[in-house]
Amino acid sequence: MEFISTELQDYVSQHSSECGALLTKIDRETHLEVLQPRMLSGHFQGRLLSMLSWMCRPEHILEIGTYTGYSALCLAEGLKPNGSLITIDINEELKERVQGYFNQSSYGKQIEYLIGDAAQIIPDLRADFDLIFIDADKQQYPLYYELALSKLKSGGYILIDNVLWSGKVLDSKHQDKDTVLLRELNTAISKDSRVEKVLLPIRDGLYLIRKL
Repeated sequence: MEFISTELQDYVSQHSSECGALLTKIDRETHLEVLQPRMLSGHFQGRLLSMLSWMCRPEHILEIGTYTGYSALCLAEGLKPNGSLITIDINEELKERVQGYFNQSSYGKQIEYLIGDAAQIIPDLRADFDLIFIDADKQQYPLYYELALSKLKSGGYILIDNVLWSGKVLDSKHQDKDTVLLRELNTAISKDSRVEKVLLPIRDGLYLIRKL
């Protein structure tokens, strides 16, 4: 499901800031050479991630789910000069490609790219992140959410992608595991007194959450 028409999507992209040459290259090469290019954040969402990061001016960012590195580089744009970003992904096959993109960027020395099971890696990370972006295995979202909260500063932000799941969360005829889990997660977050939250109908749904 597309929540707005292609024409309107093009319009909002055209009226948003441009992205740099490296992000354009990642977008193009991902669509040409990598499986499931729909997983890429893309221009509009990428500019939103960048803007939110600039608004937060985080010192430490955690990303769960790297894919081809597009969203990590967008988030890195708002880092403080001495800031750092840790991004975790399970797919070792993309490691050389993604590390190459990071090395080409001006944020290469600020990004730590880890390959492995995020559920095992996160507990050993420091507990002072300002901004955490979750965009990985949907069945692990409830666990990632709790782990993220435990590692997030008070007043920090969590962003969770794909929470509308092509609109299937609205339709009870969809009872596949991912849809049911996302539906239940959205309900749980909406009732979670530990956070303030707003669910944004951007692309496939983006949950914006602030830890109290």
